[in-house]
Amino acid sequence: MDAANRGRVRVERTGKRVRTYLGGRVVADTTRALLVWEIPYYPAYYIPLEDVDQGALKETGTGKHSPSRGEAVVYTVTAGGKQAAEAALAYPESPLEEIRGHVRFDWDSMDAWFEEDEEVFFHPRDPYTRVDILPSSRRVRVEVDGVTVADSVRPRILFETGLPARYYLPKTDITFDVLESTATATHCPYKGTAEYWSVNGHADLAWSYRTPLPESQKIAGLVSFYNEKVDIYVDEVLQERPRTKFS
Repeated sequence: MDAANRGRVRVERTGKRVRTYLGGRVVADTTRALLVWEIPYYPAYYIPLEDVDQGALKETGTGKHSPSRGEAVVYTVTAGGKQAAEAALAYPESPLEEIRGHVRFDWDSMDAWFEEDEEVFFHPRDPYTRVDILPSSRRVRVEVDGVTVADSVRPRILFETGLPARYYLPKTDITFDVLESTATATHCPYKGTAEYWSVNGHADLAWSYRTPLPESQKIAGLVSFYNEKVDIYVDEVLQERPRTKFS
């Protein structure tokens, strides 16, 4: 990989084959995609115009401005009898030279995305993010408002780049009568879709991946709590609450 930066935007090349579909048709197919970190948390794909079905793009006549990327040409994407309005952007005169001649498709507007032959969900994987899930015999106890709501000596600890360690606990080690299921769901390209519970009236403090993606199967059905919002004791040592975007 090689990288370039402008302000907070980082650009890197990836050797993965990247494809996106709409209406059952391939709209873009490339082995020359760029990863562009428009926000710090994960990248977006920018695809060379030559690797895009030109018949699928129609300029809308409107534009968008980005302080870092410049003036955008906006496209509606049409393929297979399906239309995605204003679902693609290009920056032909961008101060970021690397992204000139590339198109960025709105991830959620497309029907499917593939890296090589594996479907990818929610957003591109960050090559600098690693997820390790390790079994542990350390005692993990969770308190909410001074009341113990979970106590386990068989946690699985998930270490994910850029985030605090997360302690995933068996449901049988949790006092479930203080948990109330909510309608919240979040999505992760490494772990899958999470369901949430409120705890003693505090919204969405706990979550679980009922059917995680293959690389995260070790946490299937286990429950974790936001370190940022509860008191977690590891071997009876109170852990400092981390400061993250979830705080």
